[in-house]
Amino acid sequence: MIPLAPAGRSLLQPPGRHRHRAWWIAAAALLAWSFAGSLPVRAAAGKPAQDNCLDCHGDKDFSKEGPGGAKVSLFVDADRFGKAVHASLKCRDCHAGLDDSHQDGSHPPAKVACGNCHAEESKVYQGSIHGMSKAMGASAAASCVDCHGNHYIVPVGQPDSPVYKMNLPVTCGRCHANKNITEEYKMKYPAVEYQYQESIHGQALLKKGLIVAPSCNDCHGVHDIKRSVDRSSPINHANVAKTCGKCHVTVEAIYNKSIHGQLLAKGDPRGPVCIQCHSAHQIETPVSGHFKANSDMICGKCHADRLEHYRDTYHGKAMALGRANSATDVAACYDCHGHHDVLPVSDPNSRLSKANIVNTCRKCHADASASFAKYEPHADPMDRKHDPILHYVFLVMTTLLVFTFTLFGLHTLLWLFRSIWLYRHDSKQFREAKANIEKDEEQFTRFQPFERFLHILVVTSFLLLVLTGMPLKFYYTHWARTLFAFMGGPGVARTLHHFGAVITFVYFTLHVTDTLANFWRHRGFLRDPETGRIRLSRIWKAMAHPDSMIPSKQDLDDLVAHNKWFFGKGERPQFDRWTYWEKFDYLAVFWGVFAIGLSGLIMWFPEFFSRFMPGWMINVSLIVHSDEALLAAGFIFTVHFFNTHFRLEKFPMDTVIFSGRIAKSEMLHERKRWYDRLLKEGRLDAFRVKDEWDAWKGIARTFGYIFFGLGIVLLLLIIYAMVSRLAH
Repeated sequence: MIPLAPAGRSLLQPPGRHRHRAWWIAAAALLAWSFAGSLPVRAAAGKPAQDNCLDCHGDKDFSKEGPGGAKVSLFVDADRFGKAVHASLKCRDCHAGLDDSHQDGSHPPAKVACGNCHAEESKVYQGSIHGMSKAMGASAAASCVDCHGNHYIVPVGQPDSPVYKMNLPVTCGRCHANKNITEEYKMKYPAVEYQYQESIHGQALLKKGLIVAPSCNDCHGVHDIKRSVDRSSPINHANVAKTCGKCHVTVEAIYNKSIHGQLLAKGDPRGPVCIQCHSAHQIETPVSGHFKANSDMICGKCHADRLEHYRDTYHGKAMALGRANSATDVAACYDCHGHHDVLPVSDPNSRLSKANIVNTCRKCHADASASFAKYEPHADPMDRKHDPILHYVFLVMTTLLVFTFTLFGLHTLLWLFRSIWLYRHDSKQFREAKANIEKDEEQFTRFQPFERFLHILVVTSFLLLVLTGMPLKFYYTHWARTLFAFMGGPGVARTLHHFGAVITFVYFTLHVTDTLANFWRHRGFLRDPETGRIRLSRIWKAMAHPDSMIPSKQDLDDLVAHNKWFFGKGERPQFDRWTYWEKFDYLAVFWGVFAIGLSGLIMWFPEFFSRFMPGWMINVSLIVHSDEALLAAGFIFTVHFFNTHFRLEKFPMDTVIFSGRIAKSEMLHERKRWYDRLLKEGRLDAFRVKDEWDAWKGIARTFGYIFFGLGIVLLLLIIYAMVSRLAH
């Protein structure tokens, strides 16, 4: 393509009125050029370096048509060139071989060969990734001009140089942040410029102006940039520590003595280096919560088995749920194993050696003891060889879970199918029975105000414990992270969980105290009327009384009769004040408070309990607490909800626990044995009530529906979490 002349001028013919003079000038120029060819390359000081090239290239509008019809400027700013490092050179010193034919566009300039003057740099460049790529035909590979510029090259130490330290990220980014180039050459770091700018190095250099902070060339080299797989590259795996050590001298010395550094020194590729932990370009301050939150995943790249079981601890779960983003008091891997000084446990200098482990624990747990240090942060309950006690505890709890859900799951399904079958064959009876219960104004007290108050405490504390505890068990789900984020993070959730535990201990203590007080008030029942002595037989008789919550032979008979009814082999049984499934629910609370409560206290105050029990009991407590909590939540939200609310005759909710009363028609339909007993004992009128329940039952039902709906949502989330875990 013939270069365009400035406006109104032809490259082939000068203006008409100077035509004859132009011929003389051209002849003189040719003579001078022939003579100049025998002179040294450098121009004499003080003479114009540009000859007559600027007659054309000095015009700001001088341009040519480039690829795709784009306009390419051929303008050279004489003032800027005069300040450049090559100002003393003539144009032909770089653009060799130019003659008069260049003016008509038939003789395009040859590519500038910087190596004619910069031979050593050229030789190094040719062995670099850029030079080798260019030699192989990679048109986008960076050349001298791409980094240093062309006519306006200034000294490297000058702030306006494109290769000045603070300008390098942008200069390198012109290719390494160019989407077209990074995709074409499949670059490993396509957004390197932006990553570096946000890193601790980039922030220090570009925002704080700390010229000692590393820029691109400090890590990759200058003209000798090579791929990381090249053994001579400063970013080769074996050389990274030495490269970073140019600035981080002390850290490198510590690292070289660590187990990681020793592996690297032996040529073992498993030895991790700086960029594997800190990343290559996105290096951030290690004291930030974000770095700590991701540190377990970094270590887990090599120690996947350790990460898996670390995640089963509170530390790991809280870390996964984002606690480290709001606070840095959760133990990450390096808090125990060290940072750059990771050593084998057998090494006396290791933070986890017998001599040092207690002090390591005390960084977070001030009252930690040698017994506390026996806690196993990576315990594997499936490993019977190394953790036999945990293994058998895990088997027992898993068996309990499977047995309970299987037994009561079948019981619930059989009851549901039987109810559906009866409803399909006589739906009118169901509807009439329910309508009669709703309209029946004759009601009797079933729960005293104190019992209803305790149930409110049970419901609220239980839901609070599930809301704050289940996300820890299913930490790997999105809903767990969302729920914790809504609550303000794992730290807030832990406080709320402890508050729910306190409420649990309060209602349990109140109930036991009330039961013992009631037992004491009626202690005369235990004495023989004739001798006045307490008889064990009378204690047993009191426990087997229909008003007692202790299971009796009658409950076993009711269970058998009920199951016969499920299969249509008998009449539907009638019950007394308490049914066999209600007694099971009641006693399950005692077992749950003992199992969940005690294990929870051990995890809440591990330093205290480790004074008189080994630290691995904390691991046992975690298994018991976690599995028993899952059993309780699953049972309440399925079996208990069905028995109480999901049955066709109760659906959508039985409000007796809020009102404390039961209609006469319902007693005759389900608890006729209780009604007949009260009638026989002459105590029926003592249970008869009629008060303001209708005025506030709407409020009670509203709260009931909220509790009930929340339980259903939690059940669905638990099921989703378990299914997603099994799927992976």
